[in-house]
Amino acid sequence: MQIDLVWVIYKSGNQNSEQEAASCCKELLSLGIKVITAKSGCEDNPYPKLLSSAKELPDLAIILGGDGTVLGAACHLARHKVPILSFNVGGHLGFLTHDRILLSQAGFWGKVLEDSFAIQQRMMLEAKLEIKSSAKTTDQQKSYLALNDFYLRPYSDEISPTCILELEIDGEAVDEYRGDGLIFSTPTGSTGYAMATGGPILHPGVEAIIVTAICPMSLSSRPVVVPPESRLVIKPIGDTNRRVRLWKDGSSEAILRPGDSCTVQRASHHAQMVVLEKNPSYYRTLTQKLRWAGNLMNNNLSKS
Repeated sequence: MQIDLVWVIYKSGNQNSEQEAASCCKELLSLGIKVITAKSGCEDNPYPKLLSSAKELPDLAIILGGDGTVLGAACHLARHKVPILSFNVGGHLGFLTHDRILLSQAGFWGKVLEDSFAIQQRMMLEAKLEIKSSAKTTDQQKSYLALNDFYLRPYSDEISPTCILELEIDGEAVDEYRGDGLIFSTPTGSTGYAMATGGPILHPGVEAIIVTAICPMSLSSRPVVVPPESRLVIKPIGDTNRRVRLWKDGSSEAILRPGDSCTVQRASHHAQMVVLEKNPSYYRTLTQKLRWAGNLMNNNLSKS
């Protein structure tokens, strides 16, 4: 890969990520690579400005933070096919990130420039809203992208602690879910909120959409895995005060009322995730992050 320009995006409000960003910039500049830095967080979204003012797109985006910082980058950079190389600096589990210790290894950037990595294409979801309940004379249509998941939950727990959502898949009515909401996740997002609510873990090489109910009021409600080309339409039903909120990768995006609808489908583009192994092991990632078979893994390490 020819790398002439790199964007270094670091987690805002985190001293470690800021220091690591400065170190990365120094290393890259010493190699003759142009660098642009920016911070990203709940109140800092650098991508609209970067993308609108950029004369050229970066050959690589280095993300320093946790999974949330990576999710924000993917939603903006996937459509531009910018590869994302991420490191866990100030994050928690870090399913989508590499260990920051790699950045301090001798010859690390030389290996990156020599294409000593793989690029995984991660499926993304697109949600299209059709807002008919607006006071405006014309219907409103909005579109969002997510790498992990979309979910719909009651707008306000104090007013309506539960909601009723009608689900239609490929034109066929499937069920009316009563409870705390619904999650629609990608295989990448299967280890996030969907897993916490009892959903299955899907290998990222398996493209599919996972539908998981949040605290359903029916024992028959179970997670469903549908083909990636499926078209899922969700409609809130009930009284007009039964508003629901659409969340995208953990951030609040929109409010829906009875009469509105949300269509979830596979997005037309994938996130380009750089993996610093030619043959990465997803199962090793699971055992490390979820602490599976801890004694067995430690025994194997001690024998090697």
